[in-house]
Amino acid sequence: MPENNGAQADPTAPKPGLSLELDVVDLDRDGHGLARWNNWVIVVPGLLPGERGQVQLQQRQKSRWLSRVTERLVSSPLRRHPPCILASDCGGCTLQHLEDSAQRSWKQDNLAQALNRIGGIDHPADPALADQRGIGYRNRGLIPLRREDTGRLRMGYFRRGTHRIVNLSQCPVLDPRLNGLVAPLKADLDASGLEADHDLSQGQGLRHLGLRLGHHTGEVLITVVSSQPHPALPLLAQRWFHQWDHVKGVTLNLQPRRTNQILGPNTQVLAGVDRIREQFCGLDLFLSTTTFFQINTPQAEQIVRLIVAWLGAKSVDGPIIDAYCGIGTISLPLAAEGLQVVGIEINPDSIAQAQANAVANGLQTLTRFRAGDVATELQAELSGCSAVVLDPPRRGLAPDVVEAILTDPPPLLAYLSCDVATQARDLRQLLAPAGVYALERLQPVDFFPQTTHLESLALMRRINS
Repeated sequence: MPENNGAQADPTAPKPGLSLELDVVDLDRDGHGLARWNNWVIVVPGLLPGERGQVQLQQRQKSRWLSRVTERLVSSPLRRHPPCILASDCGGCTLQHLEDSAQRSWKQDNLAQALNRIGGIDHPADPALADQRGIGYRNRGLIPLRREDTGRLRMGYFRRGTHRIVNLSQCPVLDPRLNGLVAPLKADLDASGLEADHDLSQGQGLRHLGLRLGHHTGEVLITVVSSQPHPALPLLAQRWFHQWDHVKGVTLNLQPRRTNQILGPNTQVLAGVDRIREQFCGLDLFLSTTTFFQINTPQAEQIVRLIVAWLGAKSVDGPIIDAYCGIGTISLPLAAEGLQVVGIEINPDSIAQAQANAVANGLQTLTRFRAGDVATELQAELSGCSAVVLDPPRRGLAPDVVEAILTDPPPLLAYLSCDVATQARDLRQLLAPAGVYALERLQPVDFFPQTTHLESLALMRRINS
């Protein structure tokens, strides 16, 4: 059936199967090449900017066409052999075939374009803070599991655009201290014969294998995510706990619901302890199975230290509000500098961990944590505060959060974002002339090499009362 877009079909539109020779000029947010032909945008997976290829059109999506490459005719000098043998299939990373420095350049340009196109903002960004490791930086992995009809266990991330597992026994993007555990853990789970179905589409059983590392302490927490308990799991857990000295605990997380939320609300200790220690910006933190914590510890420390230094240089004389505070990864370094901090977070478990972390570091008198909706809690705390630090989820700031800030604007705002598009949208409302702030500094940080994702820190100052 032809596509109906509410208008007559375009008789000049190309047909599926048409073969074209195209030059790729950019990448989309999934890392696919983009080309133009007769006012159509052609998505060309696998090709880089500056490359030419023979492609075949496959499927129309409004004003775009998806295509497949039949031959690469011209290669970019920035193309490289990916460090992972599964890079062309696995959807975990999308830019491994592009040199690291070129990845950062593209991300920097993408940030500038998003700010200009979405936010109407023309402000130079500082050079992105690089992670020179390139690979081996992830301190956490949650890897899907499925038992095949043949009886063999498949473990790995999904093939791009599907829920089909690309089978792996190593992942070079994981910290080597975690990567070395992947193959033996997989072998044990395979030999156990336990059912495994990550999305519960065919049965019950194991769903994911979770690995978490304290980057500075070297402590590891292993988690098995399952729809139900099984008597074999405590035996496996005890084996793993005694096999590796750096494994401090093994937990079972129960997620019986068919949902895209990987972790469920109930976690049980199978061996050792239910949390590991991490040292972050010189402070002791505790991380459990369900704790949200940045997956690139050194890069997270760089950005938090920048926030602390910027606020510390502004003669802050009132409390600082840390919105979306999580377990206190920004609140506590601020408090360690002698600043009064109020942390706000909707997840009560995270608030409890933040309070425990404050006590562990002797910072409880300088911190106060509130569990609740950020917009509601902000309204109660904004009066008299000197600054607000914002670190929202990928969807950015809800309209009522922006409204609360602009109704009683603090002198300083620091906005850390993991999505340049939603940050650009929010900055358009916060910055003058629509809002009351001036952008003083924009610092991108490459938290996620080999992917298209970029963290961006905007530092703003109120320009009127």
